[in-house]
Formats: sequence, C-alpha cells, structure tokens
Amino acid sequence: MTQEAPPRWDRKMQQRLARGEAAALGELYDRFASLVHHLAYRVLGEEEAADRITRDVFAHVWENPDAFDPKQSSLRSWIATLTHRQAVYRLRQAKTSAAAEAAGTGDDPQSAENVETSIRKASAAARADYIVTAMPAPLRAALELAYRERQDYRQAAAALGVTEDEARRRLRLGLQLLSTANDVAPQAVSPPGYGSGR
Repeated sequence: MTQEAPPRWDRKMQQRLARGEAAALGELYDRFASLVHHLAYRVLGEEEAADRITRDVFAHVWENPDAFDPKQSSLRSWIATLTHRQAVYRLRQAKTSAAAEAAGTGDDPQSAENVETSIRKASAAARADYIVTAMPAPLRAALELAYRERQDYRQAAAALGVTEDEARRRLRLGLQLLSTANDVAPQAVSPPGYGSGR
C-alpha cells in the first residue's frame, strides 16, 4: 500500500480540493481508495458495505476539505480515521438492528455487551491492519519475517542484513506499535467524526 504522503503534498492536495479541482479528487481516490476499501471491509466483512463506505468517505473529503488539518495528521491518517469511524458506526447500526429484530421474533438476541465485543474486535483488527501498512518498511519487514516466516530475531537479522540487536529493536518497536490497535475504543454514536475526523 501507499506510504504516508509528505506533508507538503497533503497541504497542496487540500488546497486543490478546496478550489474544487475534480482532478485532485481523482488523484486522491487513486492513491487511497484501496486503503479505504480494505479498512472498511476489514470492519464490516461485506464487499457492498465497503464500497458504500468508500464512496461516503471520498464524498465527505470532497465536500469538507477544510476539515483536514495538516498540523494534526497526514491526509492518509485522516482518511483512515474517517473510514474507521464510519465503518464502526455502520457495524454498530447493523448489529443493533439485528439484535432488535432477533428480540422481536423471540430468538435469542445478542446482548448489548456481545454486540460491543464484536465491534471492538472488528475495530481492533482494522486498526492493526492499518498500523502494519503505515509503519516504516524496516519494522514491517522484521515483523513479517517473525510472523509469516516464523523466523527468530537471529534469522531475521541475517535475512535483513542487520545486527541481532537491531533486529530485536525493530521487532520490539513493531510489536509496541501493533499493541496500540486495542487502545482506541470504537466511536460510540456519531458517524465518521464528520466533524474534525481526527
């Protein structure tokens, strides 16, 4: 996936969007649509719902370019946050509706606690995906060797051409970043923070 865009690019893109340049929206879509779709799908697990979120997020960005503040985050992070919030909001709506329907038919309804647990799990998985794709390439490479290739830090060091201490450092930092996936609770009621978005 695309690496973080440089802040200068972010500011120029925001200015172009604010001027109403349709080409800017197309460029932004080309750069981040797969990220948005992937995050939405990771939370919702449905292709059609992920497509809808993708359209909604880019429509929001087009209509509200000034909601992005380059001093607070990158454009990539802001768009990912909008996506995450919207997807969690939609998932909560769907789960709550399903629970209400089940209660109305006499079926065993999902408790509010179970609904929230499943939303937290989907949210954390999407955040973990985003964290991995956004982390610097050296950290991501070390984690991939450790988890996909089942290599220990010594083998990872040899494969990466770094010292064992450096391999351990990269793995530790990568794991610390990944551990933050559970730190942010899903947004309670509001749709995609279509306020600040940060």
